[in-house]
Amino acid sequence: MQLIEVTTPKLAQEFLLVQVRLYKNDPKYIRPLDKDVNDVFDPKRNRLLRNSEAIRWILRNDTGETIGRVAAFINKKTANSFAQPTGGIGFFDCINSQEAANKLFDACRNWLQERGMEAMDGPINFGDRDKWWGLLADGFYPPTYTMNYNYPYYIQLFENYGFQVFFKQYVYYRKVRDSLTPEYFEKSQRILNDPNYSFRHMDLKQMKMYAEHFRTVYNKGWVKHEGVKEMSEAQAMSVMKTLKPVLDEKIVWFAYYNNEPVGFFISIPELNQLFKYVNGKLNWWGKLKFAYHRWRGACKAMYGLVFGIVPEHQGKGVEAAMVVSAAKVVQDSNRVPYEELQMNWIGDFNPKMMKVAEQVGGRIYKTYHTYRFLFDRTKEFKRMTIIR
Repeated sequence: MQLIEVTTPKLAQEFLLVQVRLYKNDPKYIRPLDKDVNDVFDPKRNRLLRNSEAIRWILRNDTGETIGRVAAFINKKTANSFAQPTGGIGFFDCINSQEAANKLFDACRNWLQERGMEAMDGPINFGDRDKWWGLLADGFYPPTYTMNYNYPYYIQLFENYGFQVFFKQYVYYRKVRDSLTPEYFEKSQRILNDPNYSFRHMDLKQMKMYAEHFRTVYNKGWVKHEGVKEMSEAQAMSVMKTLKPVLDEKIVWFAYYNNEPVGFFISIPELNQLFKYVNGKLNWWGKLKFAYHRWRGACKAMYGLVFGIVPEHQGKGVEAAMVVSAAKVVQDSNRVPYEELQMNWIGDFNPKMMKVAEQVGGRIYKTYHTYRFLFDRTKEFKRMTIIR
């Protein structure tokens, strides 16, 4: 077997195609957009590459056939936030061969050790956790946009090498038009009866105002967490502009107290239900096909991106009141076409959010594993208990 570093555009294309060939007979597989993968390793697109490192390899067998791929990276913002300096591996794909998998894992391990790392997490993204994070371990349904999809045998490839589960990730699911429980309505009633609270969905004509409302809630609710910085006005507007081409204003909701924003629930159409028609290419023809299939109503699922209530309004039933208010619109088939809701993954280190997902009628639909491998096996391994 020959391990080859990706150093040319031709090899970068092969890095993409090895996965396509591996899953060509799997009807559940949806090819990621080439651009989304390439951008991770483009210094012009991924700011982490300005002061961090990443490398890609493909693996070929003795006849020259590409049988695997992997990437390794060091995110200097997070590498030293654990007991051991920790790098990452991702974009792993491989035939069902422990020997081939070990060759790829060894390459990552050696590269990371040479740079002072003492452990590696995988499969993860060289960037934010909302993309390509975790190995699919249960619920082998078609992947949602920028989430990993893999064959079940990948679990053995990782665990036989010595990776251990660092934390589990759960994707919750519910039918949009299933009724909320009477208990949930009861929980929301006190807030709904309070005239100081109000709830409404986004108006795309007032994008700038809603971007500021999003920023207000984010800064109050997230900045208290370690390593999370305040979001600027420009950053909030950038987030909204990025989402604008796919936003459906009726599934983006905000909560207010005396007209001040105190919560939000942001969902988007589940884009892979449309991207599956473009075969990884979002060129002009791909964009035309995307627009056509969106127009004809091919997307029947919504994807819950992020949910938050500012600390001073938590535990009062505000989240329940927002969901009940939104349900009056979202569950109306004449106004909203979606039949299913999948929620962005929740880590097992966050039982509070798991409970919220269950209270709105969600059930665990998919389970992902984020693994950790300690280079010195004599050191103690600890499961993740808090998010950093």
